Amino acid sequence: MSRDLRSARRSVATAVLAAALLVLSACGYDATPLPEPEASSEPSPAAPASCTTTAADLRSYAPSREGGDAVDRIRKAGVLRVGVSADTLLMGARNPETNRIEGFDIDIAQRIAKELGVSLQVRVINAAERIELLESGAIDIVARNMTINCARWEQIAFSAEYYHAGQKVLLRKDLAKGYRGPQDLAEVKVCAPTGTTSIDNIRKAQPAAVAVTAANHTGCMVKFQQGEVDAITGDDTVLAGLAAQDELYARVPQQEAFTPEPYGIGAKAENVDLVRFVNDVLEEMRRDGSWQVSYDKWLRPYLGAATPPAPAYGR
Repeated sequence: MSRDLRSARRSVATAVLAAALLVLSACGYDATPLPEPEASSEPSPAAPASCTTTAADLRSYAPSREGGDAVDRIRKAGVLRVGVSADTLLMGARNPETNRIEGFDIDIAQRIAKELGVSLQVRVINAAERIELLESGAIDIVARNMTINCARWEQIAFSAEYYHAGQKVLLRKDLAKGYRGPQDLAEVKVCAPTGTTSIDNIRKAQPAAVAVTAANHTGCMVKFQQGEVDAITGDDTVLAGLAAQDELYARVPQQEAFTPEPYGIGAKAENVDLVRFVNDVLEEMRRDGSWQVSYDKWLRPYLGAATPPAPAYGR
């Protein structure tokens, strides 16, 4: 690859992944800024699991639009405050051409705000802030590729699963063509962020893989584009965003996930009425096809066909 091409591709990646802070209304954006979180180049290590996540932990509260204190408060304020990502391309990222944060998660947040009859106000947050900001009441919900698990249920509440993600592998186009699974990663240089479980999962699946670390997935992408690694591992949603930046060389082939990562909309633990409302909106998005339209627009070109996961209730 020529130096000019590498430079151009890195510039595009930097522009697309640059964090931005915007406010989004149900019909568009206004110019009111919200506090910007301090950036961190190092990923936050996952907290030790205090329990074992089972299928029962995917159960949420039955859908309902009856409302309650939380829903009434949001409607009275006229705004739904949502914590989002601004650097997860295709899920929640700033479009440098329009200055709008957009993606699959943003589509869902927009629909929830619309059904509540309020404006949508997005606050860019990092993964470590999600639970803290919910518990403090600084935001109403989190729509930021957040995995449902038993430990988090001890702190907050979740909607039913709205997307079934999983740890997968992005590969160089020539390696992806015949990829069958982890057995094909022997002696392949695979990158994952430092301090995450992704690199450990690769080592377990294929001990002969050459594990390489970087500060974050953006760092892995730079190594990939410079030819220092042949593959990157992480949630398939993250990998889809990386593949979108390098459509010439990067591929996420069809494959079984190393780990399940069921995504849910997070809310403050006591705001059960809001969770029920969100679940009803998600049910409607499944029925009317808008979930499928959003998935096909953002993720299908890079991850292939998918349908909405079946919701589980009974909490």
